[in-house]
Amino acid sequence: MSRRIVVIQGHPDNSERHLCHALADAYAEGAQRGGHEVRRVAAAELDFPLLRSAEDWQGTGTIPDIQEAQNAVAWADHLVILYPLWLGTMPAILKGFMEQLFRPGFAFSREESSGAMGRKLLTGKSARIIVTMGMPAFFYRWFFRAHSLKSLERNILKFVGIRPVRTTLFGLVEGVSASRRAQWLNRVRALGNRGR
Repeated sequence: MSRRIVVIQGHPDNSERHLCHALADAYAEGAQRGGHEVRRVAAAELDFPLLRSAEDWQGTGTIPDIQEAQNAVAWADHLVILYPLWLGTMPAILKGFMEQLFRPGFAFSREESSGAMGRKLLTGKSARIIVTMGMPAFFYRWFFRAHSLKSLERNILKFVGIRPVRTTLFGLVEGVSASRRAQWLNRVRALGNRGR
């Protein structure tokens, strides 16, 4: 079954190519080969302000780059979010982008009739989160309990109705061998091919 997929690149450095960029390319390539439609969003290429107050969060002003990203998410059946782990969490540019993207009125509704948690407006979509890191991935899951990954999964994506959310972690990425890197790219390419 063909899917509509948006690939969200969360790496903050677009001045050079990083593993996250190669993984995004591999996923998109696999998805297109699998007959899926793909759109791409790169947080670092967008122009948007950081939210600094409750008024900013509740505001209804239109930011063209965020509106385009919301249109891509609304269009998609499946989201793929890639980022490097920085200081134990997602980079600030991606967090700022997520705060703008998943705003009230687009991602959820706080109508009185929808209960204390609000109404989820992005139900029917699934997601995959792909994270790269310098530490071993099992150590991040075991010792740190993958806290930032769980926060993105539960507190953002599932909160707005996106499920299931699957995860793929790549650890010890610095100085990885060419053969290991190729294995990772092939793994992500296969995920793209299946639209998962």
